[in-house]
This record gives sequence, C-alpha cells and structure tokens, in this order.
Amino acid sequence: MKLWKGREKMFLPFILYFPEDKSEYLTSFLQMIPFLLLAVLSLWFFIRISKKEEQKAEELYKKISEKEKDK
Repeated sequence: MKLWKGREKMFLPFILYFPEDKSEYLTSFLQMIPFLLLAVLSLWFFIRISKKEEQKAEELYKKISEKEKDK
C-alpha cells in the first residue's frame, strides 16, 4: 500500500500491547478495583442525596398546594 508507506511510525504509540505473560494483567486489575469501588460509592452517594432532595421537593410542593387551596 503506497498510501501508508512511511506512516507506520506515526501510529506507533497507538498500537495496543498484549503481553505474553498473563501475570502482567494482575497489576492492572488490582489498580482498577479501587477506582471501580470509588465509582460505585459515588453513584450510591449521588442517588442517596437525590432521594433526599426529592422528598424535600415533595414536602415543599404539598405546602405550596395547601396554601393555594386555602386562598
């Protein structure tokens, strides 16, 4: 292919590396575990906060609707 001639070096940093020794994957998985746990905990935290805000909004809506009915 004349089109790609000489351009292989330009794409060299983007080549994926798959090691022959599969024990090298262990460090990657060990590094991934804390980030995965932090992601799950942060999602749980945001869901918990949003439920509390939803309850506050419903209470405020009830108060406002009761005041409108009284008028």
